[in-house]
Amino acid sequence: MAPAFVLHLHRRPRPHFDLRLEEGGVLRSWAVPRGLPDTPEQNRLAITVPDHDLAHLRYEDADKSIADIGTWEEHDRTDRRMLFTLHGRAGSRRYALIRTADGWLLHLTREQPPGRA
Repeated sequence: MAPAFVLHLHRRPRPHFDLRLEEGGVLRSWAVPRGLPDTPEQNRLAITVPDHDLAHLRYEDADKSIADIGTWEEHDRTDRRMLFTLHGRAGSRRYALIRTADGWLLHLTREQPPGRA
């Protein structure tokens, strides 16, 4: 079975998204203050946050809701970059998490899975 992902919308302390990828029995997590990029020309800051328990996958409360959920697949990984596809409710999109001197950037790749407009 493919590993899961969830994109949480947090409304506090200020609105932001949390991208969580199932890996090694936990949800690896990044806060993405401005949301996932819509075009390859945009890069979004992605701040590493502590891993979460797998029970957090479907967690929602008054300040947190699920913006998207599904599975993900890794295509390539080095110490500086991870290339992966999220298979969510609205379809599939391929991203790269890129390590910088200051943290991480989330990038929507130019090459997208077949069938994606």
